Amino acid sequence: MDQTVFQQVTFPLSVLLGQIKTGHIGLPDIQRPFVWKNVKVRDLLDSMYRGYPVGYLLLWQTGVEPTNRTIGGDQKQVAPSLVIVDGQQRLTSLYAVFTGEEVVRSDFSRERIRIAFNPLNGRFDVASAATDNDRSFVSDITPLLSGQRNLIATFNDYITRLEKARPVSDVDRGAAEEALGRLQGLSTFPLTALQLASNVQEEHVAEVFVRINSTGKPLNQADFILTLMSVFWDEGRTALEEFARLSKQPNITEPSPFNPFIEPTPDRLLRVGVGLAFRRARLEYVYSILRGKDVDSGEFSEDLRDEQFKLLQTAQEKTLNLTYWHDFLQCLTQAGYRSKRMINSETALFFAYTLYLIGRTELQVAPKTLRNAVARWFFMSSLTGRYTGSPESAMESDLAMLRTAKTPAEFLGALQNASDIALTNDFWSVTLPNELATSSGRSPSLTAYHAAQVLLNAPVLFSDTNVSDWLDPFVKPAKSIERHHLFPKTHLSTLGVTERRDTNQIANYAYVEWTDNIKIGAAPPVEYVPQFERALQGAAVSETTLHRMYRLHALPIGWQMMEYKEFLAARRELMAALIREGFERIGTLEPSPAIAQPVLNIQALVAGGEGDDVEFKSTLRTNLHTGTRDSAMEHAVVKTIAGFLNLKGGTLIIGVHDDGTAVGVEADEFGSEDKMNLHLTNLVNSQLGESVWANIHANFEDFGSARVMTVRCEPVSQPVYDKAKRLFVRTGHATHELSAQEAVLFVHERFD
Repeated sequence: MDQTVFQQVTFPLSVLLGQIKTGHIGLPDIQRPFVWKNVKVRDLLDSMYRGYPVGYLLLWQTGVEPTNRTIGGDQKQVAPSLVIVDGQQRLTSLYAVFTGEEVVRSDFSRERIRIAFNPLNGRFDVASAATDNDRSFVSDITPLLSGQRNLIATFNDYITRLEKARPVSDVDRGAAEEALGRLQGLSTFPLTALQLASNVQEEHVAEVFVRINSTGKPLNQADFILTLMSVFWDEGRTALEEFARLSKQPNITEPSPFNPFIEPTPDRLLRVGVGLAFRRARLEYVYSILRGKDVDSGEFSEDLRDEQFKLLQTAQEKTLNLTYWHDFLQCLTQAGYRSKRMINSETALFFAYTLYLIGRTELQVAPKTLRNAVARWFFMSSLTGRYTGSPESAMESDLAMLRTAKTPAEFLGALQNASDIALTNDFWSVTLPNELATSSGRSPSLTAYHAAQVLLNAPVLFSDTNVSDWLDPFVKPAKSIERHHLFPKTHLSTLGVTERRDTNQIANYAYVEWTDNIKIGAAPPVEYVPQFERALQGAAVSETTLHRMYRLHALPIGWQMMEYKEFLAARRELMAALIREGFERIGTLEPSPAIAQPVLNIQALVAGGEGDDVEFKSTLRTNLHTGTRDSAMEHAVVKTIAGFLNLKGGTLIIGVHDDGTAVGVEADEFGSEDKMNLHLTNLVNSQLGESVWANIHANFEDFGSARVMTVRCEPVSQPVYDKAKRLFVRTGHATHELSAQEAVLFVHERFD
């Protein structure tokens, strides 16, 4: 580019808006949805009103005549000959205010921008209830600017309204008339554009585009690619945006891309399509694809353009296929990652999706084998930060190794070989322990450690619930588990350890229940650990179980008596070993074979106390405090049954106090066990539906000298809602009602 590639052109605003409206000028709206705040629109109009410059626009003559997306939803009269590359937000603002066209916000809601104007002092403001009630303001300037109301009518209406608030002098009338005329005259405001010729190649336009020092959101290469899509293939960009929009919105009525892991952006999805179609990672190749340039030879051809375009279209259809999308997300769960808070690298996630699609749609790898391979790849790439330095180069290299893979075995072998190279013995024994020497709560090694705990079914420290139960995205109790300092900060301060980077080492953290965290307080581990061990032993927890708990929390034997630095060094090595064990477990887990249901041992169940699979209820319908029948008691029973059915099953025992003492079914005064059984049947049928009885087994058993009712619930294959469309799940010692969004996430992960 040795010569000037642009010419300077000045347009009156009315001409620009008119050509946008007719379609002569296309506005692809790179940063859709509209990102400007309304106050910024107000400031833009104020600058124009005062005669200040408002920056350059950048236009590009593409030399093509596609049907281009432009501002507004109406059909344009002609195809655009110019595309606005920079200045979209300014022109979108002006178009919205001058025409009344709605804009789309980041949550995909639509809004008409209303700007108010005070003719007496020339002040603009964002319209609000205050400006609507202030008679010195024209509450909305759009009718005047759009021509819906002429200047005389607007002036007369304003004066009439103002006179209802106070006397209006001739000076006021003159000032208002002059200000409104000046406001209407903004349609002639001159806007200067730098216009790029049609013979300027896309690569050069992209370079100019990225280098522009825009006053708005900084623009990047992906933004420009999406601009090209608006010009060459608007339907493709629309599909990407629709998928991204739907991924943010729970939908319980029909399939959608909504999920607990990621809210994809159009450019991320575009990368997946390009990787699948062409085994390329750099978005710059899209320029060539859209123009018909062979990425290897550099030659241009219309036939090649059509061929490559079809490949990209087909790849994008696969990328946006909901079956593939949700099956891929199961790979993340299979890798031990349960929600978006465990995702450290979106790049790693989307590249793993590219690999999944290559294996699924191009090489027909068996689904189970593919999920295992992609799960292991995602774990490896997330743990090693494979795509954090130069992500495009790393992805380009990884795709290059797959270009020669023609069979499932070659594909899987290439992935395994790359993984083996990354995860050497030195990585596990030297590199990873060193990377664990950090206080960063977003460390990839920390999330991999938690993923390993999920894969190994690790319990919460000093608890009978699993870490995985609390990492699920649908579990959001007010108080649950907390990251506990194993060596509390207050205790460390007495040892002279006060720096945050030392006290907050991730090797000093473990998940404990919040009530246990409160009990621990500032006590050193040499004091609180024996107390918890005695409590566990009193609850019949064996020494073997206790040692397993310590092992799955990477705690060395006798850790509570170690020096702090010695403890950190020892635990980092054990954490690294646990991460390795979790990684090696991926793909080796098999479903347990069906076994006969054991005979219930009521004494043992009650002695074990309430938990995630056992609940006691004193009665089915009687409030023991009032001695009367109470629907709240019935609701509590139904809620517990639904919670057990929806998760992993459990046993409800009716006729036992929370403390484990017997009440007996006689307290409900049914007269007979058959009548009580019939009442429960009718209650469940009316609230949960008859179909759930395939998973419910109700019986009466002896418990000491009393009779109790046991309701054994097996997990269901489809979610169970009550008649009010509420979804309950059992978590810890309680049953929780899920919000609409939590329910969607839960159903997706548990049943899809």
